[in-house]
Amino acid sequence: MMKKSLKKLVNLSLDDFYELHQLGQIQYQEARLIPLLKTGDEGALTSIFLSSVRLVKEFRDDIFKEIKLSRIGYSLYLTEVVFHDIDKASRIDGLILVISKNTIKDAVVFEMKNKNNSLDKEQIDRYIGLCKKIGVDKMVTVSNEFVSDSSQSPVQVKPPKNFNLYHFSWTYLMTKGQLLLFKNDQNIEDEDQVEIMKEVLHYLEAPSSGVTGYHSMKSGWKATVEKIGDRIPLKITDPELIEAVESWHEEEKDMALLLSRKLGVFVRSTTRDKDSIKTSSKKLKDDQYLSGSLSIKNSVSDIKIGLDFEIKSVSMSVKVSPPMDKGTKARVTWLYKQLDAAKKKNPTVFESIESSLIIEANVKHARQHTKVSWLQLDTLFEEVNGREIQAFNIVYNNKFGNAFSSNKKFIVTIENMVLEYYAGIVQYLTNWNRPAPKL
Repeated sequence: MMKKSLKKLVNLSLDDFYELHQLGQIQYQEARLIPLLKTGDEGALTSIFLSSVRLVKEFRDDIFKEIKLSRIGYSLYLTEVVFHDIDKASRIDGLILVISKNTIKDAVVFEMKNKNNSLDKEQIDRYIGLCKKIGVDKMVTVSNEFVSDSSQSPVQVKPPKNFNLYHFSWTYLMTKGQLLLFKNDQNIEDEDQVEIMKEVLHYLEAPSSGVTGYHSMKSGWKATVEKIGDRIPLKITDPELIEAVESWHEEEKDMALLLSRKLGVFVRSTTRDKDSIKTSSKKLKDDQYLSGSLSIKNSVSDIKIGLDFEIKSVSMSVKVSPPMDKGTKARVTWLYKQLDAAKKKNPTVFESIESSLIIEANVKHARQHTKVSWLQLDTLFEEVNGREIQAFNIVYNNKFGNAFSSNKKFIVTIENMVLEYYAGIVQYLTNWNRPAPKL
C-alpha cells in the first residue's frame, strides 16, 4: 500500500486532510476560546484570537475582507500546525482553512508574537517558503509592532510574486474589536457574540496577556534629536535616522488607533508605501522636519501634524472653509463665532490651549498665509487689508522642550495633545456649505 502524502493544501479534499492527520503527517490543535495554556503564552493568544474570529461574525467578516480570504462555505481554525513530510521543524502558530463542497478552497497561515518579541526575517522567509510548498498564497503576522497599513511588514521581507503578506498589531486588532461594540452601522448584532467579543477584549487588555501598545520610540529617535540639537550633520544611511522615522510612522498609527477607540469610528493615518521611509528620512535630514495626518470620518478636515526637530515643537492643524457668499469681515466673524462656541462647550480644555492657537488665513493670490494669534483675531481683517480669505487653518502649536527627545515622554505628550486638540477644538468645527439654489 502506497503511503499517502500531502502535495497541496488548497484543493485537497477534507477527507484526505483528516486522513493525513490520522496518519500523523499533519499535526494540529483546534483553536479554543478558553485554551488550556498559561496566560500570556503566544499559543494562548493565537487560540483566543482565532476563536474570536470563528465565533463573532462581524469580526470574522472584517478580518477576512482585509486579508482577502474567501468567505464561501465554512472555516476550520487550527493552531500549532506541523506538516511533517514537508517541514517538520516549522510549527505554524495558526491556520484558517476555508471549506466548500468538502474541499479546502482557501487558506491563510498566521505567525504570532507577543510582549517584546519581534518578528524574525529568517523565520518569516522560511514560513513563506513552506506556504508556497503547500499551495497557500497568504500569510498574516501579528505582533506588538506597528505598521501604517496591513499590507506592509515590520521586517524587510520581499514576498514572492502572487503571494500576499499582511501584518496586524495587537492594538489594531483590539481596536477593530472595540469599534464593533460601539453603536453604529457596523456593530455586532447577536447579543451573545457581543459578550464573547467583550470577554476576548478583556483578556487582550490585561497586562498579563502579553499585548502592549506603543509606549516607547526607538533609541534612534533620541539620538537623532540630540544630533540635530548639536548641529551634527545627518546621513541618509544613518541607522539612527531611519529608526527615528520608523518611530514616527509607528506613533502616527498608534495615535490613529487611539482616536479610533475614543470616537468609535476608524481613524486613518497617512498612507505609506515601501518608499515612505526613504522619503521621510530625506525630509528629516534636509529640513529637520517630519509630517503626518489623521483622517476622521465627517470631521471638518484631516488633522495635519508637523514635527519641527530644530525647535522641538509639534503643530496640529485643521482647515476650515468659510462662507464664500459673504465678505472678508463676515468670514472672520463667522470663524470667531465657531471658536467662541467651542470655548463655551468645553471651556476647561479650550482655555488650557487657547494661548497656543494660531489662526492662518489663506488669502487669495498671496504667497504666504496671514497669521495671527487666536487671542488677537480681531486684528486679522486689518492684517489681510480687505483681501479675500479663501480658508482658515486652526493651528495648535506646542513646544515639547526636553519631552521631544524622550523616547517615552514624547509619546505621552503628543497623544495628550491630539486628544486635547480634538476635544477642545476640532469636534466643534464645521465647514460652510453653499446652499441649494432657490427658484
